[in-house]
Amino acid sequence: MKIRIIGKELKITEAINDYVEKKLDRIDKYFEDAEADVTLKTEKNEQTAEICVIANGEKYRAVTEDKDMYASIDRDIDILEGQIRKAKTKKEKMMKDASIKTMEVEKDHIAEISDEIIKTSYYEIKPITPEDAVLELKAHPTHNFLAFINVETGKVNVIHRLKDGKNYGLVEPEA
Repeated sequence: MKIRIIGKELKITEAINDYVEKKLDRIDKYFEDAEADVTLKTEKNEQTAEICVIANGEKYRAVTEDKDMYASIDRDIDILEGQIRKAKTKKEKMMKDASIKTMEVEKDHIAEISDEIIKTSYYEIKPITPEDAVLELKAHPTHNFLAFINVETGKVNVIHRLKDGKNYGLVEPEA
């Protein structure tokens, strides 16, 4: 990491320089190539540290004031680390969502290709009333529908279980 330390109304000592470099190692582990501009200044009895990190086209910045310069630097590093983690998590989530969307498109594409009948079932159609058809469907909880001949009309009807799981629908042919 390239580090540039600037002191405004403050002489940058070797101790402060080493401390900043040591603390910026926590940030350096997130990037291969990064630059950091550190501006340290004193105003009255407040010590201000501003750290700006530029990496991978992103800019992260933190500014804090404290009575102690070292405490101000520590808080800046904590803030920057939080910003970097948040951005990294956001990018990972976006990448994951993008891959899920791609998978969904592929599944839809597969569904379009395979519109063929792959299973045929045979069963007996009995003449019963719609009420008896409901009872018959209740007796088979794994079935979602039942085709039958309606005793009242003599036509083929279908009784089906609705999505709410409690009620039923009846499909009757017109005329």
